[in-house]
Amino acid sequence: MASWVLSECGVRPLPRVYTRPRTRMMGLSETGCCVRKPDLINLSTLVASRGRARDWGLKVSAPLRLTFVEEENNEKINGVGEEGGFDPGAPPPFKLADVRAAIPKHCWVKDPWRSMSYVVRDVVVVFGLAAAAAYLNNWVVWPLYWAAQGTMFWALFVLGHDCGHGSFSNDHKLNSVVGHILHSSILVPYHGWRISHRTHHQNHGHVENDESWHPLSEKIYRSLDGVTRLLRFTVPFPMLAYPIYLWSRSPGKTGSHFDPNSDLFVPSERKDVITSTACWMAMVALLVGLSFAMGPLEVLKLYGVPYWIFVMWLDFVTYLHHHGHDDKLPWYRGKEWSYLRGGLTTLDRDYGWINNIHHDIGTHVIHHLFPQIPHYHLIEATKATKPVLGKYYKEPEKSWPLPFHLIGALFKSMKKDHYVSDTGDVVYYQTDPELK
Repeated sequence: MASWVLSECGVRPLPRVYTRPRTRMMGLSETGCCVRKPDLINLSTLVASRGRARDWGLKVSAPLRLTFVEEENNEKINGVGEEGGFDPGAPPPFKLADVRAAIPKHCWVKDPWRSMSYVVRDVVVVFGLAAAAAYLNNWVVWPLYWAAQGTMFWALFVLGHDCGHGSFSNDHKLNSVVGHILHSSILVPYHGWRISHRTHHQNHGHVENDESWHPLSEKIYRSLDGVTRLLRFTVPFPMLAYPIYLWSRSPGKTGSHFDPNSDLFVPSERKDVITSTACWMAMVALLVGLSFAMGPLEVLKLYGVPYWIFVMWLDFVTYLHHHGHDDKLPWYRGKEWSYLRGGLTTLDRDYGWINNIHHDIGTHVIHHLFPQIPHYHLIEATKATKPVLGKYYKEPEKSWPLPFHLIGALFKSMKKDHYVSDTGDVVYYQTDPELK
């Protein structure tokens, strides 16, 4: 009867209620974020005529609007309209412990010999490619070398990434030594990056506290000058952003991965950051010395161009871990954020032949929830947890031998995912129609 009355009055059914999250990560407190809450419609008043008293406490991304206002302005609620079916922003019906329990015990075992075998494999390939390219020295060969060697630099980064997470081995010193060698060789400050990446994992999905590829609030987005705004969302420029990020982080954040006094780090991490910066400078000095010995053009061909291919791989893969799905994915603030809900907004990607080369880094959801799992167990762990995750796991689109299909996902996301609302605890990307 009440539904008939509402329909006769031209009002659609009430929007869905977002309940409070029930999950928290053990040992991690939810991030408190002071934001101005939007004015909410008192739903208790709207449904009083139904004769039942309910607690309609909400945490939604924007003020709820009456139907006639929404239709008149043709607006969507913080970037998404009202849709039926599965809601990726709703708290999941399972806990982090449920996901953990589904993972076979042997998937947690770290084998340092197996980890080192991947390092040996990749280093041999890197030097083999360089020797072959220098020997042939043919301009038909050089482009093929750049693509292959840049991909191998990216593979080295992934192994150093495992060292940073401690999934390489249980030996902290071994992780640090191998991580420094691998990352310094491709101009990445190991500890500086490791610490900021830890911040990313601990706060993923939080609008303000996430560290890498997090969304810009509308206020920050509008404060950018037109050129910066255009470059940030125009391919290929965002795919060359990693060195800039290392030096100055993202818009709205300050600090540098090379500065031990940066607000990225706490005082106890100062020596680690100095060590990594010194290793990075040593690599730069080695490249300068090689330029005098071999000539700058040879160093550019053997190292410089592959380095920028590596940067493009890094930005491409890490961006698509968190953007570009056909369905809108939520970002959170305040009490709506939790470690589990944030981790569930990550995406797995299939890279075809590249999966094995870059150590299955595309298997990203379980990695985000449990970064201690070695990369060679991620596929098995993912299969074991799918029944628990249900629709919260987004099955990746199968790739051809090379993942050209992901280029379309990148362009599509860059055209649509520009900023999120300044207010609200569950927000979605919105599009700036003026950005050409």
